[in-house]
Amino acid sequence: MEPDPETGTPATELVVTFDDGYGSTSRWTLSCDPAAGTHPRPEAACHALTEHAAEALPAVPLGRRCAQVHGGPQTATVSGTWRGQIVSSRFSRTNGCETARWDALEGLLPGAGS
Repeated sequence: MEPDPETGTPATELVVTFDDGYGSTSRWTLSCDPAAGTHPRPEAACHALTEHAAEALPAVPLGRRCAQVHGGPQTATVSGTWRGQIVSSRFSRTNGCETARWDALEGLLPGAGS
């Protein structure tokens, strides 16, 4: 993937699929630098990724202890490329670790109660 000619940043092209857990699913596209796509808040989504992608996009490591606090039925997937790196992430709110990942990417993913 070629870097953006103006910023030198490798391109971002993502697909975000959100399931609210109650029968409604949404699918959005997102590109950054500049923020665009069908995502309802592309600027907020790109900002959330810039601030938290390193810790929130990777899966929770196997064996990590997580508080067994259910944060809701929502699930999401994020796939494509983030700054030239392949991304294939799944998100849920099934425990404290997963909810923390989700909350770190609020803007990319809908906030609690959405």
